[in-house]
Formats: sequence, C-alpha cells, structure tokens
Amino acid sequence: MQKSHIAIGATTRPCNRLTIDDALKHIASAGYKHVALFRNQGGMPVDADTSPEAVDRVRRMAEDLGLTPSLVIGSLPLDGEDTDAVDRYRRLLDNAARVGAQWVLDCGCMNDTLRPVYVRRMQAAAQHAEQIGVRITLKPHGGLGLTAEGLLETWRAVGEEAFTLCYDPGNILYYTAGELHPEDDLPKIAPHIAVGIIKDCKVENGKPSVQVTAGDGLVDFPCVLRALHEAEFAGPLYVECVGSTDFPAVDRDLAFTLGYVRGILEALA
Repeated sequence: MQKSHIAIGATTRPCNRLTIDDALKHIASAGYKHVALFRNQGGMPVDADTSPEAVDRVRRMAEDLGLTPSLVIGSLPLDGEDTDAVDRYRRLLDNAARVGAQWVLDCGCMNDTLRPVYVRRMQAAAQHAEQIGVRITLKPHGGLGLTAEGLLETWRAVGEEAFTLCYDPGNILYYTAGELHPEDDLPKIAPHIAVGIIKDCKVENGKPSVQVTAGDGLVDFPCVLRALHEAEFAGPLYVECVGSTDFPAVDRDLAFTLGYVRGILEALA
C-alpha cells in the first residue's frame, strides 16, 4: 500500500467552543499538520478586520504546534457598493496571506438573484488574490453553489485563475435534505475540484444534520474519494465536522477521522 501525498487538515469547527489557542492544541494533538481557521467562540481568529499583530499571533501559535494555517473561511460581501465590498474582501485575502494560508474558502451566495453581483465582485477580488498568491475556493453552501451544475456555472462566469471550486459532500445532502447524493453529483465536477471537505450528514425525520463523524452518515467516502482520485485530485482535504461536541470525545473523533480518510487514500494510491 502506497502512502498518499494529499494533505489532510482539520477545521477549527469541531473545537469552536474553545479559544483559538486551545483549538489549535487539540487539532495538533489529534495528529493534523494543517488547520483551517473557522469561528471560535463566536468570532473569527482571522478576518478582514483582524489587526496585523493578531494575525501574526495566530500564525505563531499554529507554527509552534507544528501546524500550517493553510485555509481561512470567509464570505464575499453582497450588500453596499462594489468598491467597499471588494475592498473588504481584499483585506480578508491580505490577512489570509499574512497568516500563511494558501486558500480562502468562500461560502458563495444563497440568493440566485444576486449572482451577477457575486460574479462581478468576485472577479475583482480574484485578481487581487492572484497577485498575492492566494486562491479562493467556492464551497457548496446552498444557492448558486448547491449542485455541480451551479458550481461549474459560477466558476465559468468568474473565469479567474485564482477562483477555484471546493466540494463538500455533507452540504450536498444537508441543503437538499438527502434528495441529492454526492456520489451522483461529484463525477460531473471532480476534474475541477481544488479543495475537498470531509463532512458527513444524517437525515432523520426529514431533518438533516452534519454533526456526524465521517463514515457514520450517508456519504460514501470511499466512492467520493475514488472519484476525486480518478480525476487526479491533489488536495488538500479538511475535516469540518465530527459527531461529538464534548472533550475528550472530540479528540477521539478527530483522530479517528484522520486515520479513516488516510486509510481510504492509501488504498487508492
């Protein structure tokens, strides 16, 4: 069995009740080398308004633990004037670059009527991203990014080198309450995926939940990862959710998921 070279990181979401300091410690202890910065205790550790000193502190904390903060989550503002919205997103991109991230994970647009606004503003933002060496990756999050067709349509409309696509199989199930399965959706778009999210989903009595450890829900991860492998996906992957909310159970879920995903990838290598 060959070793896979795809980087597997964890988001801070499973540790979102903790400070960013403690979240990073738990992620490093679970065996991860990459971390994606999501909300912790209701606030973003790095966003458009974070001071240079605070960004540098997050980077040092991560690096001292052997972690690379390689992704930051954010959203393109869709209200107000174009200039103000793009300037704010550029500040997010600048802070992402400062913390050492290669990626900004964009949550897209839930309102299809705002698609022209999103595309226009994202084109300007992606040009800045390319200049500073950061890539933006669009996450399936309902709206214009709900399906493979929607993701592809948006990607083609933006048409900038630094604007890429992310695949989140759990969200495909979540936002359709289990009606659309990623195993059917992914092959249409797999060659265009730059970043992958490891997230499962359960649907009980018509209510979806992503508070699930990978492998315990409806996502067929061997099938999903095989489709990405056959499309020559190079990574990275990020574990976004686990089933537990309390510690040390969260630690066990994070460590298990790393081994589970790594095992599938090595079987495919």
